[in-house]
Amino acid sequence: MVRCTHLFGAKRRVTFSLPLDGPRGPVSVVGSFNDWTPGVHELLPRRDGTRTVTVILPPGTHHFRYLAADGHWFDETDAQHVEGDSAITIDG
Repeated sequence: MVRCTHLFGAKRRVTFSLPLDGPRGPVSVVGSFNDWTPGVHELLPRRDGTRTVTVILPPGTHHFRYLAADGHWFDETDAQHVEGDSAITIDG
C-alpha cells in the first residue's frame, strides 16, 4: 500500500507499506527517486504487523518496484502501472 500526505509546499510524504508475512528478509523500495539503488529505502518492521519506509517526494510521476532479498522484484498491486513499473503521481 502507498499512502501520501501533504507536507510543506508541493512536497509529499509517501509511505510504502507491506505486510510482514510477505517475502522473507529485507525488502527495499527501489525507484526513479533513488536512482534504482537497492537498500537505500529498506522497509522496516512495525508493531502493527507491517513493514514501512517513508520518502519525501516532489511533484511528478515516480516509478518504483519492490526488491526482496532473494533478488525477487515485485510491484505494488494497488498502484498505477506505467511502462511496466508501479508508479505514483504527485500533483503540484
